[in-house]
Amino acid sequence: MLWNVDLTLVDVSIVTRDAYVEAFRAVTGRPLVKLVPPMGRPDSEIIFETLAVNGVVAEDDHLPRFLDALAAAFADRRKRIAKEGRAMAGAKDALRSVARLDGVTQTVLTGTIKSNAMLKLRAFGLDKYVDFELGGYGEEPYSKASLLQVAQGRARDRLGVPFTADNTVLIGDSTRDVQTARIGGAKMIAVASGRSTAADLREAGADIVLPDLSNAAEVVAAIATLTTPLDRKAV
Repeated sequence: MLWNVDLTLVDVSIVTRDAYVEAFRAVTGRPLVKLVPPMGRPDSEIIFETLAVNGVVAEDDHLPRFLDALAAAFADRRKRIAKEGRAMAGAKDALRSVARLDGVTQTVLTGTIKSNAMLKLRAFGLDKYVDFELGGYGEEPYSKASLLQVAQGRARDRLGVPFTADNTVLIGDSTRDVQTARIGGAKMIAVASGRSTAADLREAGADIVLPDLSNAAEVVAAIATLTTPLDRKAV
C-alpha cells in the first residue's frame, strides 16, 4: 500500500514553502522570487525548475546542496509543522484501518524527500503505520512512476514477493498520482482532497475516486475491491 503524503495525508504547505525559501538563499545567495507549484512532482524536479525560473543555471552540485539545505531548513521548523499544518480529514483512521488488513504493508510514494516526509507524518502521529524503508522519495532523481517501481523493488527484496499492478495500490490526490499508478504499475485510489477535482481524477483514469479519507470503511472497501485475498499482500 503506497500513500502519497502532501494533500493526501497532511497539509504543511506553509512550512514547506518557508523551508524552500531558506534553502534557496543558502544555496544561491539570492532571495527566492518564484517557487514552482509542486503538482505531485518530486522535490528533485521542483528544485531544478525553481532554479531555472529564478535565473540560476544549475550546476552539478546544486541538487545535493539544495537537498541538504532543504532537509536542514525543514528540520529547523519541525515545531511549526503541527501548529501551522494539519492532518487531512480521516488520515489517521484510514492508516489505522488499513494496517489491520491481513498481508498489507504500508509505505509512502512521495515527492517529498525522506527526512521531511518522516517529520511531516511524525508531527501528526501517522508515522507508526508506515514502513519508511520501502518507499520512494523526492531526493531520488527519478520520475514518480519510476519511484513507484523502485518502491516495488524494495518491497520485493524485503518481503520476497513480486509486486505488480495486481497487488500494489497507490492512494493519492493529484492527476499526476493517477498517471504515476497507470505508468508505474499499480491500482489507483484517488481522493479529491488536493488540487484535483473528482472529475479530473476520474478522467485521468483512477480506479476508484473518494471525496477524502474521512470514511475509513470506504478506504478499506476500495482496497478490497482492487485486490483479492490471495494478492492482498500489497505495498
